[in-house]
Amino acid sequence: MIVGTAGHVDHGKTALVQALTGVDTDRLQEEKARGMTIDLGFAYLATPSGNVVGFIDVPGHERFVHTMVAGASGIDFVLLVVAADDGVMPQTREHLAIVDLIGVKRGLVVLSKCDLADPARRVAVAADIRSTLVGTVLEDAGVIPVSAVTGEGIDDLKCLLFEEALRFAERSASGRFRLAVDRCFTLHGIGTVVTGTVLSGSVSLGDSVVVSPSGLAARIRSIHAQNRVAERGRAGSRCALNLAGDGVSKEAIRRGCVILDPALHAPADRIDAELRVLPGERRPIGQWFPVRLHHAATEVGARIVLLGDEPIAPGGTAKVQVVLESPIAAVAGDAYVMRDTSAQRTIGGGRFIDLRAPSRKRRSPERLARLEALANPVPEKAVATLLDTPPRYLDLGAFARDRALGADEVATLIDRLGLVTISANETQFVVSSMHWTRFKRDLNTILETFHADNPDLPGIGMEKLRLHLDPCLPAPAFAAAMRSLVRVGQIELDGAWIRLPGHEVRLAAREEALWREIEPLMAGPVRFHPPRVRDIAGELGRPEAEIRKLLKLTGRIGMVHEVAHDHFFLRSALAGIVDIACGLAAEHDGQFSAAQFRDSAGSGRKVAVHILEFLDRHGVTLRRGDLRRINKHRLDLFRRQENNGPLTEASGGASSPVGRPDFKSGRGRESVLGGFDSHSLPPPSQNWP
Repeated sequence: MIVGTAGHVDHGKTALVQALTGVDTDRLQEEKARGMTIDLGFAYLATPSGNVVGFIDVPGHERFVHTMVAGASGIDFVLLVVAADDGVMPQTREHLAIVDLIGVKRGLVVLSKCDLADPARRVAVAADIRSTLVGTVLEDAGVIPVSAVTGEGIDDLKCLLFEEALRFAERSASGRFRLAVDRCFTLHGIGTVVTGTVLSGSVSLGDSVVVSPSGLAARIRSIHAQNRVAERGRAGSRCALNLAGDGVSKEAIRRGCVILDPALHAPADRIDAELRVLPGERRPIGQWFPVRLHHAATEVGARIVLLGDEPIAPGGTAKVQVVLESPIAAVAGDAYVMRDTSAQRTIGGGRFIDLRAPSRKRRSPERLARLEALANPVPEKAVATLLDTPPRYLDLGAFARDRALGADEVATLIDRLGLVTISANETQFVVSSMHWTRFKRDLNTILETFHADNPDLPGIGMEKLRLHLDPCLPAPAFAAAMRSLVRVGQIELDGAWIRLPGHEVRLAAREEALWREIEPLMAGPVRFHPPRVRDIAGELGRPEAEIRKLLKLTGRIGMVHEVAHDHFFLRSALAGIVDIACGLAAEHDGQFSAAQFRDSAGSGRKVAVHILEFLDRHGVTLRRGDLRRINKHRLDLFRRQENNGPLTEASGGASSPVGRPDFKSGRGRESVLGGFDSHSLPPPSQNWP
């Protein structure tokens, strides 16, 4: 159990901790000279049961409230110290408000310096304290009179703390590891040491960790937990970690950093949260209101974006978006405190809801409904509600990361809710079993209708189908879902087309006979530079219009592709061309030139340019200057998908974002057979040399 002090300056917090533990927590020379706590102090008290109670002593002066918040964020039990000679003072009220905002549920009020007050004064101050506690988490807390000078009440207070320690239920260590750093220093012969409170999970010797938000990688060399050498530190304990790694130093790590499991490293700078404004705030909180945000041991500037229509009145509660000046390492459900920009008063606080808050459409009804679901602190209930809220799917990996859930907790969540999982590109999406059943039923209905209305088409395009289904899964997840349905025989997947098993498009007998004459002319050695329509017509002695009509028909069926006007390629040839392009990219650091492609395909410069422009239009290649790269998410557009093929990364994104259309030239607007188009834009983070 970790006990924290709170209260006004010079009310005897440090003297109380020393009387309880024998440790003077004022370690700085300036603190000794001024007789006032400036920084956090730490002490430990062994209990009769063999456990250790940790103490965090915080400064009481109004100029050091930010330090008090850093210390109070990780405590389990608070001692609100009020001097009997002074009574309730401004920082008494502010510290009490902060304790209330961060959600410390258990504590006692210590009436200190009782040697300086007569019985009547003690009664009067106790009554004042009681009125101050009304409506706070300490409303029913006991008041213990003590004196660090005479020793009055110290033993009684110790006994009460020992009883609380026995009743204290240890924090669960099942989540992923996080430690909020409040000190970092170097010890001769040992190296860099950080200290702080373990907020969740556990850590062991040799574990790899990340310093967030900087992303510095480190390894645990040694551990002290609750002032004892240990092999493991767990949630709820004070820990000192000896870190090793490239770049690890006291200059690289500061108060406010978080040492965490590498899987949790995803700093956030835009967070949706619930904000409770203190009743004593002077005016309502309006749009873009500037504040200083305190979370764990970090402090950062921020702005408040209202998600409602009206300012938040003093004493009111509302959901807001917090836009931070710099990213922080946080978890959904973490408490925070907001103070004014001059650091003179505490405005309010609350809990984080969503660490990946959108900058647009943040006030839409759909978004607010989703935010309401995310606000549920019980993961199981939150997931169940989210999956009944549009878009009715969830990135479970991101949800688990943002709540610091461990692998076992995620597995339990899936099992209890009976979720259907869809893995795509190392991302795990989930839908409810009810919506998955409806999804498959609607898919079958759409395909039946499409085949009835379009008997001469091989199937419906994946993107077109995706947009007609609910839930409308992200493109990679939808492709993975389709492949899973292929394996159980519900559908057939053929490159860009999806169809029901048994659906087949056949040419009429006369058309089939003509096709048997045309196909050999387009295959074999000339497959990468086949004859054009006029050349085929001349070779066969047929009208150009007849040849063009048949090739257009076979194009709709998917047997050929029109790469340029009147220049058709067999589908197998296009698959070979894509393989050549992939091979060139692999050989030349991920990119290749038109000349390199021309030489490899042996198709001549003009035909090679036509082929590459065709691939550009359909997003298979992405052009920058004279070089092209492969977009792995479109590689299956011109490849036949085997029904029982492996779920490779390359075959998982036929309809995911691809190349940017050239709107000036008109390129990038051509329809792709089966319902695709290439209007999707590449991710803005795409980097090119």
